[in-house]
Amino acid sequence: MSLDRFARASLAHLPTPLEPMANLSRLLGGPNLWVKRDDCTGLAMGGNKARQLEFYFGDALAQGADTVIITGAVQSNFVRQTAAACAKLGLACEIQLEHRVSNDTREYAASGNVLLDRLLGARIHYLPEGEDEQAADAALEAIADRVRSEGGRPYVIHLAPGHPPLGALGYVVAMEELLSQMAGRDLEFDAVVLPTGSAATHAGTLVGLRIQESSVRVIGACVRRERSLQVPRVLRQALATAELAGDPGIVAEDDVVVFDDWLGPGYGQATPEMKEAVTLAARQEGLLLDPVYTGKSMAALIGLARRGYFGGNANVLYLHTGGTPALFGYSSMLEDI
Repeated sequence: MSLDRFARASLAHLPTPLEPMANLSRLLGGPNLWVKRDDCTGLAMGGNKARQLEFYFGDALAQGADTVIITGAVQSNFVRQTAAACAKLGLACEIQLEHRVSNDTREYAASGNVLLDRLLGARIHYLPEGEDEQAADAALEAIADRVRSEGGRPYVIHLAPGHPPLGALGYVVAMEELLSQMAGRDLEFDAVVLPTGSAATHAGTLVGLRIQESSVRVIGACVRRERSLQVPRVLRQALATAELAGDPGIVAEDDVVVFDDWLGPGYGQATPEMKEAVTLAARQEGLLLDPVYTGKSMAALIGLARRGYFGGNANVLYLHTGGTPALFGYSSMLEDI
C-alpha cells in the first residue's frame, strides 16, 4: 500500500508509544490490556487529529491556501489542533464553535481547548446549532466566501459526510505503524477499542488493518449518536476511505462493530461509568482521559471486559485519542471524583 500520491504535511510526533496497562488488567481480572498513546502526537498537547491533519494540510498547502476553516464543539480537540497546525505552518485559522452541549460554566466557555484556540491565534466564530452538520458546513462556506472577498485563499475542512475522507488516511497509515510495533514485540491483538464520533479514526483504523490483511476486530464506542445512526456512518466512511486508498471492497458490513451502551444521555454529558473510567485510568495507569471521547470509550472497554466479551486471555488494545485540555473545560463535571 502506498499513499504517496497524497500530499502530506509533517505535524505529528511519530511513532506514538505502545504500552501495556498491567495495573488495569490485573484490576479487571480479564484480558491483557494495552494502550496506543495517540495522546502523545504533539501539536498543542496531542491527540488523534494530528494524524488526520497531516493529510488535510498537505492538500491545503498543495492548493495554495492561506487560511484553514473548520468547525467543532466548543471544546473541540480537532479545532484546537487545527489552530496549532495553522500557527506552525504560517496560515490563518478561522474556527467555528458549535453549541452541542448545554453548559454555561465559565470554564467550559473560556478554559481548556477554547483558551488554547485563542492563544494559538485563531479567529473564533460561534454557531448556535449543535446537531446540524449541514448547517455547520454551510456556515463554514459563508466564512470561506468572506475570506475570498478579502483576497484570501480558504481551505475548508468539512464536518458532514459526503466529502473525501482525507483525514481517515492518517489512521490507514497509523495501522502500518501499529503492526510494525506489534511485530517487534511478537504481539497479536484480538481487538482494538476506540471512540467513534465523526468516524474518520474508526474508518481509517478499520481500512488500515484490512489493507494489511489483519483481521483484528475494531470496536467503536459511541460518543455522539446512537448505534443505529453510527453503524451506517462508519460503513460509509470506511467504504469511502478504502476507495480513496485504492483498495475498494476491502471492508465488509460485518466489520463494523459499534456499542452505544456507554453513550449515556448524549455528547459531552456525564455518566457514572465515564467518571469511573477517567478515575481508574488516572489512578491505575497515569493516563489522562477526557469526559467526551476517551472517558466514554474507556468505559466501554472496562464494561466489555467485565462482561467477559473478550475472553480472559485476549490481548486488547485501547486507542487513546487524546483530549487532555478538555479536562479543564469540563472540570465542574468531575468535582465529585
